[in-house]
Amino acid sequence: MWRSNPILVGISGRNEIPDSRPRLGPGTLIVYSEECKRLTTRSEHGMNHSLRNLLGSLWSRPDPVLANAGLAGELLVAKVRLLLASILLLIPVTNSLFFRMDPKEGLVGLSLASGTFLLSMTVYVMVSRELNPGWLTFATSSFDVSLVSAALAIFLLLRQPHTAVNSKVVFEGYFLAIASTSLRYDKRVCITAGALAFSEYLAIVYIAATRWDLNSAAYSPYPYGLFSWSAQISRLILMITASALSLAVVARSQKLLRMATSDPLTGLFNRGYVDERLAIELSRALRHGQELTLAVIDVDRFKLLNDTHGHTAGDRVLEAIGGILRGAFRQSDTIGRYGGEEFVVILPETNIAAATQKLETLRELIASTPIALNSRGETVVVTVSAGLAGLPEDGLDAVKLFVRADERLFQAKREGRNRVLANTETVFV
Repeated sequence: MWRSNPILVGISGRNEIPDSRPRLGPGTLIVYSEECKRLTTRSEHGMNHSLRNLLGSLWSRPDPVLANAGLAGELLVAKVRLLLASILLLIPVTNSLFFRMDPKEGLVGLSLASGTFLLSMTVYVMVSRELNPGWLTFATSSFDVSLVSAALAIFLLLRQPHTAVNSKVVFEGYFLAIASTSLRYDKRVCITAGALAFSEYLAIVYIAATRWDLNSAAYSPYPYGLFSWSAQISRLILMITASALSLAVVARSQKLLRMATSDPLTGLFNRGYVDERLAIELSRALRHGQELTLAVIDVDRFKLLNDTHGHTAGDRVLEAIGGILRGAFRQSDTIGRYGGEEFVVILPETNIAAATQKLETLRELIASTPIALNSRGETVVVTVSAGLAGLPEDGLDAVKLFVRADERLFQAKREGRNRVLANTETVFV
């Protein structure tokens, strides 16, 4: 073989190499070069990083706007669940009043139906009053799945294993429970509910198959059909497919939300998203008695920059400032382009003094960062002014906070620009 610098592989042969190519003596072992090892290591690290990103995206918290939409979905599911629980409660009550039945069986049915109704009512009250702790969606989706499993397990207790494993009515309840997880707009809930349904049903099938001879002649004429592992595996595969579809629906919703709420130039959130997010954060802050600060930021003399260097240069400046903003705030903060050269930052759980220091650091960073205007290496340095307003001292709603922040922004402009104004104190260089 011939040498292909800098990487050498293989073992040299005899006089099979054209004269124009470098020759290697027979039996010479050619090993991977250090560069090849580095490439291999880099590839492995890249694969591990991609895998971690995939797992992280599957188990990430939903966007607050989607989470808020998920509350509406949770309320809808709670209403349907309560309606079904009420119907289920009527069945044992009606049987006890008008039909003769085994007292023990009637008591079990009434207890299960009553417990289901009480839990459904409790969840409905919590959701309708916006008492929504982080674990609630996981608990309710798990409850829906486990309710179907409990119904099938009851058939095992009643020594009707064929009904438990071959039911064509109760089993479909799993698909309703799994499909409803997509209304929560949380991929973690879809994964949890799907995994729980799979494991619970597999346990029911395993218990039935190991405790009873399901294909014995004693069960003839098999009103629910013969037992078959292939049929059960098909059911489990359908569960996985249903969970994957719910997961895909949520992922698609998240992607559409990003497309609908992103500013195409800066990649920050757009005005519509900022307004909606501010309403959510204000509601949360007021509910829990927390502070919140709203910052309105404007690029100084931006019209003059556009007139002097052109709109393409202006776009580059806005892109650069958007990148600086993304790196200057927390993940819990909301950063958006509100229009033109104006940006808005929502800082939850942050008082106005702490927010002022953050904005002052940002102002200094922007004022000291040259921004490239074109491929010829021309740069420009811009400054920004900012006005801040805080909850609760400056108002309790979005309109009042924006009015106060805008007033301070205009005052900062009048005082000479390149400054941050909060309350009556000005911070500037």
